Amino acid sequence: MNNTSKISFFKRIWLTMLAIGPGIFCIGYTIGTGSVTAMAKAGSEFGMQLLWVLVLSVLFAWVLMEAYGRYAVVTGETAIHSFRKKIKHGKILAIIIVIGIVVGQWNSLTGILGLSANAIYELVHLFFPATAAENYWVVLGIAVFLIVVLYGLLLVGNYSFFEKILIVFVTFMGASFLLSMFLVFPDPTEIAVGLKPSIPQVPGGKLMVAAFVGTTMAAPTFVVRPLLMKGKGWGKENTKEQSRDALFSAILMFVISAAIMITATGALFHEGKTIERVLDMVYTLEPVAGKFAVAIFVFGTLSAGLSSIFPILMVAPLLMADYRNGELDTNSKQFKILTAIAAVFGLIVPILGANPIVAQIATQVANVFVLPLVIGAIIYLVNNKAEMGKHKAGILLNIGLMCAFIFSCFIAYNGILALQELL
Repeated sequence: MNNTSKISFFKRIWLTMLAIGPGIFCIGYTIGTGSVTAMAKAGSEFGMQLLWVLVLSVLFAWVLMEAYGRYAVVTGETAIHSFRKKIKHGKILAIIIVIGIVVGQWNSLTGILGLSANAIYELVHLFFPATAAENYWVVLGIAVFLIVVLYGLLLVGNYSFFEKILIVFVTFMGASFLLSMFLVFPDPTEIAVGLKPSIPQVPGGKLMVAAFVGTTMAAPTFVVRPLLMKGKGWGKENTKEQSRDALFSAILMFVISAAIMITATGALFHEGKTIERVLDMVYTLEPVAGKFAVAIFVFGTLSAGLSSIFPILMVAPLLMADYRNGELDTNSKQFKILTAIAAVFGLIVPILGANPIVAQIATQVANVFVLPLVIGAIIYLVNNKAEMGKHKAGILLNIGLMCAFIFSCFIAYNGILALQELL
């Protein structure tokens, strides 16, 4: 293959990734270090037993991305703005959803930033053993550096710029976790057994199920999607593109998440080891492939973290703008102030020097409680024939949405039980 054909090949890949832009943001919201933590911890403690939860969560996430995406391109309207204007008592509903999502995402941000900073420091410590095993001030400095850089990028960028950065992060993340998976691939029959529904009857089992759903069926993934499509410039003529985008996003979510769970199962579960820190799995991989394995997994973890920090910083101003008039404006004063508040909030866990693992899992559980509202609202909107016309939800989409709603209610109830066990 000559250099010209190589350039052409990579250019085609890049253009393909650009074509599914809104889905890249969805993956950024969905797969972060919180997701890495949930998948890795579940794999280390329960093997592939919770694979069925991941399958259902991704399936319903696809249904919801299709529903929100279809509504957006057909009507030209965004989610929160439509909740407020087109649903009875929609103003209260919209406010509850905005507050629920922002609180959940900001709480996730502080854990993600702590995990990312610790990941960088532990990598430094691995290659330079003379350094201290723990160093509060260095980790805090790394966290501050990361958030300042990402906030700076937000101030100078626009939608297209944000999209390109996320494409880089998501690509590195996916490649890193897939490589890690093949280093310790478990017996395929073990993977197949995980498709049989069951909830681990041990302390923390219910919590992990709820965390799985909270990180995969993430409410902002769906609510922000129409606003991002508007920023992309997609309209009614892009219905096929948005459907492909939703499907591709769901497939990528499943592949990356399953790769993390499989890696933890192959590396830790059969050794009777569990994950208390995200990088516990990395050190188990080291005897298999040396420091190369460490570098691969840390690279994936950092990409996951950075791909989540970026859109989470944006979530509050995006939803506030959506609530007011449905317009995406990344240059407004409100956008800059709200992203700055989020950035400062994100430093809480690094400042406290706390272990972010438990906080991350609990935060993912908290995310499931707003999910039934988000699903119920889109069921109403996507079935409005006056606005949707021939694109109104059909039998299959409605069945998928109703199943997603029932599933979300079950998981929310399961989350309540899980939190009660912790109290």
